[in-house]
Amino acid sequence: MTSDELRQLLEGVRAGTLDVGAAADQLGRASVAELSFATLDLDRQRRCGFPEVVFGEGKTPEWAAGAVRRLAEAGQDCFVTRVNDAQAAHLAGQFPQAEQDRLARTFWLPAPGARPEPAGRVCVVTAGTSDLPVAQEALVTARVMGAAVELVVDVGVAGLHRVLRQRERLAAADVVIVVAGMDGALPSVVGGLVDCPVIACPTSVGYGAAFGGVAALLTMLNSCSAGVCTVNIDAGFKAGYVAARFVKRLQARAPRD
Repeated sequence: MTSDELRQLLEGVRAGTLDVGAAADQLGRASVAELSFATLDLDRQRRCGFPEVVFGEGKTPEWAAGAVRRLAEAGQDCFVTRVNDAQAAHLAGQFPQAEQDRLARTFWLPAPGARPEPAGRVCVVTAGTSDLPVAQEALVTARVMGAAVELVVDVGVAGLHRVLRQRERLAAADVVIVVAGMDGALPSVVGGLVDCPVIACPTSVGYGAAFGGVAALLTMLNSCSAGVCTVNIDAGFKAGYVAARFVKRLQARAPRD
C-alpha cells in the first residue's frame, strides 16, 4: 500500500465513511499471493514499475496458467517468457484474448484499461538472422513495458557497410540493444556510432569455438566502446527490460511544457 492509499484509508476511518473492520481487512491484504507452486510478488509494480514476470522454463502448463490467473485477478499485467509449445497451447485455451509471439516465446495478457503512449525510442539490432529469436524477446519485452521499439535486422560486421547504412536510425534512439553471436563484435561498432547507452546481448549462435555464446559474451564484456554494457547469454528479456526502464525514466524526468 502506498503512502497516499494509506492516507486515504485513515481519512475514510476518521470521516466515518469506512468502518474499522473494512480498514483492517485492507491493511491486512497480502502483498504476495501464496500458490501451491509459487509465491507471487503482488507489490512489485508499485516498487519497480512493472509486475512480476513469469519465467516459463521448468514450469508445467498448469503452473504457468495458474500464475497468470492470479496476477490477472489482482488486476496486473501478465507477461510470461520462454513459453514452450505445450505451455503456449494450454495458455491459448485458458486465455484466448492474450497475445503470444512464438518467435520470442512470450505470452502477454495486459490488464484492462487505457495504456499510456509508448515512451522514448528503443532500437533492437541483430548481427544476423539467427539472432532474431533473442532479439524478438528483447523487442516484445520493451514494448509490453511501455517503450516504443523498432527492429534493425542482419547488419553484422562481416559486411560493415550494412550497419553504417543504419547510422541515422541508430543515432536517433534513446537506447540501442545489439544482439549478436559468433564473434560478438557488433556492439563495439555501434557503440562508436551513437551517443546513447548500448546494451549488448550475446547469443549462443556460432560454431564450436563460440562455446555456446561465451566467446561473444567475453568480447562484449571487453568492448573498447565506453557506452556498452552487457547482459547474459540469450538474455533478450533482460536487455529489453533494462532498455524500457531507461527510456521510461528519461521520459518521466523530462521537463514539461
